Amino acid sequence: MGSDRDVILRRWASRIRTADREAYVGYIEKTGIADYLETAGNLGCQMLMRDLGDGLTEVTTLSWWSSMDAIRAFAGEDVEVARYYPEDDEYLLEKPEKVEHHDVVAEALGLLPETR
Repeated sequence: MGSDRDVILRRWASRIRTADREAYVGYIEKTGIADYLETAGNLGCQMLMRDLGDGLTEVTTLSWWSSMDAIRAFAGEDVEVARYYPEDDEYLLEKPEKVEHHDVVAEALGLLPETR
């Protein structure tokens, strides 16, 4: 992760009660998604949900960043540690300590700068 062409994907996942799905989406749009989009160097984000069929829903957030410095501006100095909000305890059934970072090396979403 060092060239000017880097795009970094930050991935976080947890579980919520399926009954909380709609409320959680609204909450995340006002907190995490808003904070992603307000941070310089954020290239976009998505929140994914997958009902597990047992009253639980898996939630995954994906955010794309121009650099590790941009991620630090959002997450703090230790970029591997997940960022949480006070109200998260109302929704999240687990709070993983760490997130994942991946180099985006091929894509078809228009995130990577042209290589010409």
